[in-house]
Amino acid sequence: MPLTPLDIHNKEFPRKLRGYDEDAVNEFLDQIIKDYEALIKENKEIHNHAQSLQDKLDHFANLEETLSKTIIVAQEAADDVKSNAKKESQLIVKEAEKNADRIVNDALAKSRKIALEVEELKKQASIYRARFRTLVEAQLELLSQDGWEALERAEVSREEY
Repeated sequence: MPLTPLDIHNKEFPRKLRGYDEDAVNEFLDQIIKDYEALIKENKEIHNHAQSLQDKLDHFANLEETLSKTIIVAQEAADDVKSNAKKESQLIVKEAEKNADRIVNDALAKSRKIALEVEELKKQASIYRARFRTLVEAQLELLSQDGWEALERAEVSREEY
């Protein structure tokens, strides 16, 4: 167990003949007590300062751990956002491709339908032209027959009456 200033102060030495000067010893012990008290006080201050620094170190270690966890969580969140954005963009692209395919297929179906209608109209126009030509040719043939002249003469003779 370490000595205390009180232990030093209360320490008594046995007396002998031709011993040390009692006043000099007491004066020296007083100096030792004073220095020992100063050392104890300084040691206590150093211990308190060390404890304060240890508390700060613990605080900063906790802060560092919290920041590290926060950075990890933020990184994971960023990775999740990135992954979700990538998945969403892939879905958008697939949906756009489906829509494009549907639009192209609709356009092809419409163009086929229109092509069929155009072909049908061409056939109908060809038939109409052929019938009209036949009709016109029949009418020309009627006009070129001899019966018209006889009809015209008959009408002239009726007018004379």
